[in-house]
Amino acid sequence: MKRLWDISPTVSPSSPAFPGDVPFSLEWTARRGPGCPVNLSAVRLSPHVGAHADAPLHYANEGASIDAVDLAPYLGPCRVIHALNCGALIDIADLRHAAENLPPRVLVRTRHRALTSWSEDFAAFAPATVEWLAAQGVRLIGLDTPSVDPAPSKTLDSHAQLLQHDLRVLENLVLDDVAEGDYELIALPLKLQAACASPVRAVLREL
Repeated sequence: MKRLWDISPTVSPSSPAFPGDVPFSLEWTARRGPGCPVNLSAVRLSPHVGAHADAPLHYANEGASIDAVDLAPYLGPCRVIHALNCGALIDIADLRHAAENLPPRVLVRTRHRALTSWSEDFAAFAPATVEWLAAQGVRLIGLDTPSVDPAPSKTLDSHAQLLQHDLRVLENLVLDDVAEGDYELIALPLKLQAACASPVRAVLREL
């Protein structure tokens, strides 16, 4: 059996949510007992809580919703790159040490990630870095923070680069225990009609 790394955080009521997003909650609609053979639950959450895939619709009104995106970018060879000394923005220089012969998917481990409370102090991608990755043939980028853009941004310049180059993106990954190197990524979004994003159960498998 090839080794697997689960790179998805557990989603719970304490999972950080972007201000204004709907946090995770679960209610029991039926409990197993006399007269009821099963437990049934209902969940409510923004699709941007936990590990998730943004759809182009999230940052462009004319963009595809998550049920309409091609699944190919979410499955296949990828490279994990550590950028532990990056600043507020992940620059090209933070990735060059591991940029030879990049596969079509790149996941970046940054200096920290939020665990149980929302914080705007996280690393995002510099727009030039997204453009550079696209020029290397990368089709999907991911990172272990809530967004490819800084939290206060209103222009979402890195999201604009995703749209311009038709890249897919994964956010809120857990890469703490993953060494730099090449893996197989499996992170398929749910087929949620007209949704702007989807939770994913992202895993890496050794090649």
